[in-house]
Amino acid sequence: MPTTWITVCDTCKRDGWEAGDMGQTDGERLAALVEAAAAGIADVRTRRVSCLMGCKRGCNVAIQGPGKLNYTLGEFEPESEAADGIVGYAALHAQSETGQVPYRNWPQAVKGHFVTRHPPLPDDDA
Repeated sequence: MPTTWITVCDTCKRDGWEAGDMGQTDGERLAALVEAAAAGIADVRTRRVSCLMGCKRGCNVAIQGPGKLNYTLGEFEPESEAADGIVGYAALHAQSETGQVPYRNWPQAVKGHFVTRHPPLPDDDA
């Protein structure tokens, strides 16, 4: 089964970020939580990137897999519940042949957070 990647924007800053300790961005906090939640989950890997260009919807993640529908999700709080939901959805995405997961199976923590859906890239031979 192909790997599903969770790409986490580690530069995301939610409104009010500057009122906190500013030791980490909100994206860095969410990335650490997602990485911990994904540890040991078969077929799910994580990576951090600087900027997914969804600043008005931070914190942002992308769920991606080769030959599958890919998704961008945003407006997450950097909390364990969000991280667990993101990883849970990614595990379902990994199990899906097309990347499409029935709504009834979505973890509650990701409902209302989908921003975009991208079709799979065509094969190089296409």
